[in-house]
Amino acid sequence: MTHFLFDGSDSADITILLAHGAGAPMDSASMAATAKALAAAGLRVARFEFHYMAARRYGHRKPPPRAETVNPEYVKAIADLRAKGVTGPLVIGGKSMGGRVASMVADEMFSKGEIAGLICLGYPFHPPAKPTQLRTKHLAGLKTPTLICQGTRDEFGTPDEVATYDLSDSIEILWLEDGDHDLKPRKSISGFSTADHLKSLTKAVKAWTGRIVG
Repeated sequence: MTHFLFDGSDSADITILLAHGAGAPMDSASMAATAKALAAAGLRVARFEFHYMAARRYGHRKPPPRAETVNPEYVKAIADLRAKGVTGPLVIGGKSMGGRVASMVADEMFSKGEIAGLICLGYPFHPPAKPTQLRTKHLAGLKTPTLICQGTRDEFGTPDEVATYDLSDSIEILWLEDGDHDLKPRKSISGFSTADHLKSLTKAVKAWTGRIVG
């Protein structure tokens, strides 16, 4: 059974399931802050870890696997979340690699009525300094309502780069000024703080989930 960390009321209308990025666990400072902010806005958030990351807690240091190899783990997490009694609309997603994995299983789950949408926090459109190694092919035909929250300074995909990609009309992008891959801005340059961007993200996610769920 998948182990989850929950934030927010179990009576919330919408639940968001989030997976971590390639190098940081589900309880990293960034993921914890995001989960708590979304919970404060009235959403319920469940976080989980892929097996390789969970194994690190027991001293088994494993490198991140290829993203597509953990697709079945994400599908199982959805089933395990439902088995725990979580009902109602479910949105899946995650930080960086976690969001990418969610995006690869989203349409299958959406077509079955298992999920209502997809949220990606810092999508890794390409590896840093390798702009031609795109991870976008499946995004062209994506049917699942999707919100990507991306910093304009993200080395995994900048506004100028993303503007050239063939992306589905189902995808909306929230650009956060001067945000890096963790969506953090340089306050002295941008005038925005991490708290400001978290507030903007939360407001956007709340409004977007309200639209897709109705």
